[in-house]
Amino acid sequence: MSKIFVLAPDSFKESMTAEQACLAMQRGIEKVIPNAKSIRVPMADGGEGTVDALVSARNGRKVAIEVSGPFIEQKVKSYFGLIQNDQTAVIEMALANGIHLLEKSQRNPLLTLTYGTGEMIKAALDLGVSKIIIGLGGSVTNDAGAGMAQALGAKFLDKCGQVVALGGGQLHQIKNIDLSELDTRLKQTEIIIASDVNNPLCGENGASYVFAPQKGASPEMVKVLDQNLKHFADLVEATLNIEKQSISGAGAAGGLGFGLMAFAGATIRAGVEIVIEETQLAEKIAQADYVFTGEGGVDFQTKFGKTPFGVAQVAKRFNKPVIAFAGNVGEGIDELYDEGFTAIFGIVDRVCDLQTALKNGEKNLERTCENVVKLLK
Repeated sequence: MSKIFVLAPDSFKESMTAEQACLAMQRGIEKVIPNAKSIRVPMADGGEGTVDALVSARNGRKVAIEVSGPFIEQKVKSYFGLIQNDQTAVIEMALANGIHLLEKSQRNPLLTLTYGTGEMIKAALDLGVSKIIIGLGGSVTNDAGAGMAQALGAKFLDKCGQVVALGGGQLHQIKNIDLSELDTRLKQTEIIIASDVNNPLCGENGASYVFAPQKGASPEMVKVLDQNLKHFADLVEATLNIEKQSISGAGAAGGLGFGLMAFAGATIRAGVEIVIEETQLAEKIAQADYVFTGEGGVDFQTKFGKTPFGVAQVAKRFNKPVIAFAGNVGEGIDELYDEGFTAIFGIVDRVCDLQTALKNGEKNLERTCENVVKLLK
């Protein structure tokens, strides 16, 4: 009887998509066991690849759309997914307002905004969906979702009653919030945030201090951004009589987590849990002999909601061996062996520069899987 392998990796950032990683793993396996059955389940954790993973797993479709990019005057060609008979939309905020859309020198979280994400939500509502899943990884914004809310009809006004300019640098100017024209369909739609971080909105563990530096913020800008988020959140909470800024994940995507909870009534969950559910991963792992997973880096942070950890947790329930592959194996992996991981392998075959390693990712993953399967045979 042929062996059954469940292949459930995340993308290897800048090297291969999750689907490409699945195919590389399959090629390596079939070099050793030609009649092996490989069940490919491309994974994601709310960041890059979430739409592709869920559309692939649920035989959905993609909807092309042009929206505002990280700057309001920038237009980007993007897409979102439709699954479950077009009743559920799957949106990646990074496909509208992601860090990859700007060169390093262009990034400025005082100015970048989430307006394009709001446009994607509106487009999904226009198609009559009853549920929206929004992945929050990979943002270049720090506006607490104000731009998103504006695209859906919210108005943020200064002391003179004028509409405040967009971006995280202007939030302190807002004195009044007018939600009279906020899209009423948000109340009839289930909105679920898929996040891979658990940061609150403000403070030293919040959106600005932890994530804004990689989005182009200087230390001085970080302080301003954090103060602006606090001002905005306090005003929103007082206006709506809610408390959301301290919730785990409110700081995701520069505070878009907060904005979605406050203005769209969204609930927040670990992204990998949502993908595991929607791809019916447990049912597939139950029939497997071996589970292969992986992503670009595996280290002590993997257990904090990353894809390989989520996969290993499912496999552990069924007592299935889990082998993880990574471009870079970092510190603290010993802890993972108690969490469902059987073995962890680095795939880079020689000392080389990063660009070479990224370029050869598929070939290296295929070869490493081939060698591992030779041991398993």
